Amino acid sequence: MELGSIKDAFDRVAKKQKVSSSKSQEVVDQVGREIELALATIQSPHDPSTPVDQKSVLTDLKVKLDAIGALKQLEGSQKELNTSLTKYQKLLEKLLNPDISKAYRNVDFDTHLVNQIIATHFYHQGLLDLGDSIINEAGESDESDATTLKYEFLEMHQIIQAMKIRNIQPALNWVSDNREKLVQIGSNLELKIHKLQFIEVLQNGTRADALKYARTYLAPFASLNKDEFQKLMGCLLYAGRLESSPYSELLSPIHWEMTTEELVRQLCTLLGQSYQSALSVAFAAGVEGLPTLLKLANLMASKKPEWQAMKQLPVSVELGKEFQFHSIFVCPVSRDQGSEENPPMLLPCLHVLCKQSIIKLSKSSTRTFKCPYCPAEATVAHCRQLYF
Repeated sequence: MELGSIKDAFDRVAKKQKVSSSKSQEVVDQVGREIELALATIQSPHDPSTPVDQKSVLTDLKVKLDAIGALKQLEGSQKELNTSLTKYQKLLEKLLNPDISKAYRNVDFDTHLVNQIIATHFYHQGLLDLGDSIINEAGESDESDATTLKYEFLEMHQIIQAMKIRNIQPALNWVSDNREKLVQIGSNLELKIHKLQFIEVLQNGTRADALKYARTYLAPFASLNKDEFQKLMGCLLYAGRLESSPYSELLSPIHWEMTTEELVRQLCTLLGQSYQSALSVAFAAGVEGLPTLLKLANLMASKKPEWQAMKQLPVSVELGKEFQFHSIFVCPVSRDQGSEENPPMLLPCLHVLCKQSIIKLSKSSTRTFKCPYCPAEATVAHCRQLYF
């Protein structure tokens, strides 16, 4: 909600700025035209016996400039812009509270685990020296989980750097070493890498070179990828001029970028790691949930001990779908997570509660109860269990 309000206010300021700029340019153009006309009159050829009365021309110019009222027009548009800017600044000060420490709560962290997460983040980003510094300064063991992953991430970034200069060999070496595991997860990464190289050979080499490459490296995939294989064979007709062919989109750098990203994702999968580091995900989720936490902290400012002692937040913190990693359900009434003993139940009104919450509301299997989120009524028999 806050970001929406800020965006709307920014759009209003941007609109006012465009109007002000347009108005200013219009006024300047008007003044410029009148001055140019006066200069043209003064400098125009004339009969020496009847010289131009320059004083009269300048007097007329002054009258015209006064009629334009340049200063008044500019002040008006600038005043409106300044008013919008002032309101925008106040809105930012109101919504973007810089004191985020209000949302802080005393939480017991596993120091060892936190150190591992931070070090792994830097290894994940390819900042190996920084990750090593974290491990050393924290006094962590050289045989820790993060240190074990260090060399795997080093290989990953070497592959990424090679792909950036269109060198597929490191990627193919990794695929060859992990071929069985990739097959188990249904990966066709090896085909995609060879496809990139085939297009490179076709564009920069000869048709014979491309055909040889296809027979050597693409043929093993032909039976399971007929459509893709036929498309690549069609490219042979345009050797050296693929950019002017129906297959020109295959030259787009986006294919290298997408294949590199897929390679990194699958490498992380085989390592048992997420594509994004745990620290970056936690940070992003924290940023998204911070406004709600700040509001709650401000409301409970007078009850600081209670805020610190809370085991469960009294409100839900809505996060985007990218932060939903598991199919779980938390009852909006009891705040309990769904389980086999307390499964989620669908009411006729399409709201969902946990079974125990429904039993408490109904007090009887035959008694009618009101949904806590809408006026609809139901009985336990009307509710149906949901399966995630």
